[in-house]
Amino acid sequence: MAAKKQKGETRDMSGGSNLEMMEAIALLEKEKDISRDVLFDAIENSLITACEKHFGGKNENVHVNLDRTTGIYVLFAEKTVVDEVMDSATEISLEDAKNIDPAAEIGGIVRENIRSDGFGRIVTQAAKSVIIQKLKEEERTAVFNRFNGKSHDVVTGTVQRINGKNISINLGKADALLSENEQVPSEHLRPTDRVKVYILDVKNSPRGPKIIVSRTHPELVKCLFENEVAEVSDGTVEIRSISREAGSRTKIAVYSNNPDVDAVGACVGLNGARVNSIVDELKGEKIDIVNWDENPAIYIENALSPAKVVSVIVDGDEKTAKVVVPDYQLSLAIGKEGQNARLAAKLTGFKIDIKSETQAKDAPGFRMEDYLDLEDEEYYEEGEYEEGEYYEGEGVAEEYEEAPADEQYEDYEEAAEPNEEETSDAE
Repeated sequence: MAAKKQKGETRDMSGGSNLEMMEAIALLEKEKDISRDVLFDAIENSLITACEKHFGGKNENVHVNLDRTTGIYVLFAEKTVVDEVMDSATEISLEDAKNIDPAAEIGGIVRENIRSDGFGRIVTQAAKSVIIQKLKEEERTAVFNRFNGKSHDVVTGTVQRINGKNISINLGKADALLSENEQVPSEHLRPTDRVKVYILDVKNSPRGPKIIVSRTHPELVKCLFENEVAEVSDGTVEIRSISREAGSRTKIAVYSNNPDVDAVGACVGLNGARVNSIVDELKGEKIDIVNWDENPAIYIENALSPAKVVSVIVDGDEKTAKVVVPDYQLSLAIGKEGQNARLAAKLTGFKIDIKSETQAKDAPGFRMEDYLDLEDEEYYEEGEYEEGEYYEGEGVAEEYEEAPADEQYEDYEEAAEPNEEETSDAE
């Protein structure tokens, strides 16, 4: 005959139910990225809630001891030993106390175990609700922490659904919002399309983390190069500046910290393999890669690529530059609807005024005599420039300060539009 369970014995859940609980905790920890301690805390709180529902009211003297290795728990109430019991929730008679602890005395405290298997269905459901609610909260927190750590980084997602003009991107553990303003106008995304997006911001909300992503941000291009080009990711090649008109064209300025490494060549890759993979990801967006230079005149000349430049005159205080190009290169330098000049201005931080050689002859500030001492005309060799000097070809007149990094994405006034005689567009 089985021995009768004595009052005050430890509640041992070892066996089937205990094993199931430990397996469930291990599974939740792995799938939901929730720590074991949080899960055990949720179980303890659910047991306390069950007691409150079962006995009515909030019983602060009810406690749980849960072994987090075995899953065995003890649910008990601390009660004061009295001669006459007035409140059975907090007091116990001396006779009953001695059944638990033979050494019990009036005024002392004893622990009376509570049988959780006596809880009803409603009480059990309440305890279950506490666990579920805690799991939801912790899951939202885990997702927020995960993506908050990836803010200003690129992640891969799948187009889940299109809600009006907004697109929902599934990132695996959470959904992100790609708003109309952050979409490339020329792109037409469809459900199940896989795309890379740039995380702009991650906000916590009662309904879970709100993740805002972009396909138009210039940093998306930078992150794609960091992921694709080893020299960029390890710091050998730096991306000093980016200007972008999403869906159409991007210019990036690169600089090599190693004289043996060609910055542009590293980003382009063998037969264009590296840059082409990024162009494919951006759905055919053109990318111009140019060398950054501490000399702003040379930098501006590079930024206007693929156009050839005759001369550049820089005013560092005013952040302006006057550029002369061959007559047949004017349309190419300015670009279609001024795009090439506009992107070069954003890239360098200078307002750029472009004229052809013919136009420059009669334009104040573009003529050589505006910068030469007429009494003592002297041409200086390249690299020996002083304030007000002028040099044709590779040289420049320079008086400059380097464009601040925080201005590299500001909008600058568009360069001069081609005159009516120039009708051809840049390729």
